Amino acid sequence: MSSSSALLGSRAGGYPHRHLLGIEGLSPEDITLLLDLSQAYVEQNRAPDKKSNVLRGRTIINLFFENSTRTRTSFELAGKRLGGDVINMSAESSSVKKGETLIDTAMTLNAMLPDVLIVRHAESGAVKLLSEKVNCAVINAGDGTHEHPTQALLDALAIRRRLGRLIGLEVAICGDILHSRVARSNIHLLTAMGARVRVVGPPTLIPSSIERLGVRVFHNMLDGIRGCDIVMMLRLQTERMQGSFVPSVREYFHFFGLDRAKLAVAKPDALVMHPGPMNRGVEIDSELADDIDRSLIREQVEMGVAVRMACLDVLTRSLTSNAQAGS
Repeated sequence: MSSSSALLGSRAGGYPHRHLLGIEGLSPEDITLLLDLSQAYVEQNRAPDKKSNVLRGRTIINLFFENSTRTRTSFELAGKRLGGDVINMSAESSSVKKGETLIDTAMTLNAMLPDVLIVRHAESGAVKLLSEKVNCAVINAGDGTHEHPTQALLDALAIRRRLGRLIGLEVAICGDILHSRVARSNIHLLTAMGARVRVVGPPTLIPSSIERLGVRVFHNMLDGIRGCDIVMMLRLQTERMQGSFVPSVREYFHFFGLDRAKLAVAKPDALVMHPGPMNRGVEIDSELADDIDRSLIREQVEMGVAVRMACLDVLTRSLTSNAQAGS
């Protein structure tokens, strides 16, 4: 048995939660378990034979009420590499479009006896509601402006692989904090793991009272990223904006877009991240985004598959443990 197989066999059963609805509520031990398992799956994904039978006989349904090629494809690939049967459903082609309620959808899917339901929805709290109506495990693939837990896990894995730790790091999350579920999940994870987090953006894009989450707030980009180990840029989510949040895209990049001149005030070896999809020239300069020495953006995409494999693994093992306990 390889070291990664041994790790998967010995540790995956220790995840104590039925679902993965958010990072909030996970302990540092829970997070470390998921990151360690994800690391093992990185090794598997880089091997010539990438497939295993961990999810043989299991059914995973991707239910996306919002478009997201990157996240949906990553979950699909994760499920198939573990040997599971993966079904993709889009609200555009489902009965939801015809007026079926979210509860009706949950009941219909529950009757199909899936093992894991992966849900993305435009409304905060919709995924939790679904989780209360089905018998299977549920993974939140992003709900409104609430959370996107697997994105935070893959970001943490990319950081940990490059720098070897999370504790003690200075991390600046910059841009559209107000509309970002990625920002919220990262804040919960990074602070839980001992990093110090700053949020940087114009006042119109910073939620009120966000300091309660244990972050420092900056409205000046240079002050916000000065001395940081990680500068995490966020997409400007214009589709969620009702009204004028920024004067213009050009002015936004001038004050809050990341380029080499601004990055110079961070630590000399500071790393750059972006959850994607990027608006090049709006949130980040293209040259910097593609710099393999400073940018973790490509690694973030690779880590996404490994993290989602780990999440599917632990949740299906939890289902088996619960079933055995109830028999």
